[in-house]
Amino acid sequence: MKKPLPLLALAFCAALTQARLALPGPGVSRLARLSTDFGIKIFQEVVRGSKDHNVAFSPYGAASVLAMLQMAAAGETRRQIKDAMGYGLNEKGVPRGLRWLQKALTDPTNKDVVETADALFVQRDLVLARGFMPRFYWVFRQMVKQVNFTESDRACQIINSWVQKHSEGMIQEFLAEGVLDPMTRLVVVNAIHFKGLWHLPFPKAATRQRLFHKVGGSTVSVPMMEQTARFNYGEFSTSEQVDYDVIELPYQGEALSMLIAAPFEIDTPLSALTGTLDARLVAEWKRNMTTVTRLLVLPKFSLESEADLRAPLKTLGMRDMFSAHKANFSRLSDREPLSVAQALQKVKIEVNESGTEASSATAAIIYSRMAPLEIVMDRPFLFVVRHNPTGAILFMGQVMEP
Repeated sequence: MKKPLPLLALAFCAALTQARLALPGPGVSRLARLSTDFGIKIFQEVVRGSKDHNVAFSPYGAASVLAMLQMAAAGETRRQIKDAMGYGLNEKGVPRGLRWLQKALTDPTNKDVVETADALFVQRDLVLARGFMPRFYWVFRQMVKQVNFTESDRACQIINSWVQKHSEGMIQEFLAEGVLDPMTRLVVVNAIHFKGLWHLPFPKAATRQRLFHKVGGSTVSVPMMEQTARFNYGEFSTSEQVDYDVIELPYQGEALSMLIAAPFEIDTPLSALTGTLDARLVAEWKRNMTTVTRLLVLPKFSLESEADLRAPLKTLGMRDMFSAHKANFSRLSDREPLSVAQALQKVKIEVNESGTEASSATAAIIYSRMAPLEIVMDRPFLFVVRHNPTGAILFMGQVMEP
């Protein structure tokens, strides 16, 4: 009987700034776009089952974990992961491109803080395939970490401590009691911690209670921040003629920014926008914004969500890795048959007057109408935290109720 291989994807949030690196070449830009599109597709599947709930998600974190899993896979299992991601780790320039992306995101000269970490926790006596450890280090710049899963409580404590450390304490008790058992052989984890200050902070004295319109027509009173300033702003329409607004809030380093999109009509479902998202559309937003002076009213919000990624990954074609009879991870170990038992992601994000802290094919059509002097995000909206030099999306989500 095959032994399960838990895949545990982890993501958090914080601010990023100016990456003082040479601009990426076309190969790296393509890799960033494909990784972003792959992560967005997983997000779209996650929110499909959570249409009326708050969701926070890390496309970058999910893509990082699947890249590690692709390295361990072989045969049909590897092909399914490669096809879903849009690129293979054995393609020319991909390993170097992944390292470049991580370096760009975590450049120590940035004013804001972005930290990422990848880890493979393997069973202490698991015999790894020849050459796997050096290949893993070459791409991810991390060593394989050995634990004893037969002591499940202790192994859980070790992994939770690693997560807590790399999330600056924001994510605690990542693995619940009983998730690991003596059958566990490997846990794959990616952690991102992001902390950033707004380029223009909101004055705390201006925050006051306002009504937020929920799905179904009801309202709730929530604290909303406001400030008058010059923002990058655009008005767009989907191919289904759903009109929506997008506004950009840069962080202090300005390499990273939060883009917020909401339908113009309060009763338009947010799913009308969610299904249109991809890396090219977000880039289209950026290219077609203009700088305008507006009064922006935005809710303070704090989200903490956990997603079971098994169903979304299966829907995207990665079925074999979850099958005890079909999974092939012989590039990791050719001594023991392995399969993926679990796929999880946890994200915590907080947005307030100072900034953000967290831990984890439809063309835009520009249309003309009178731009409002006041932009009030008093209805469900999408947010995207984007690294502008590369186009990589670290975090995104939907706020249905602050």
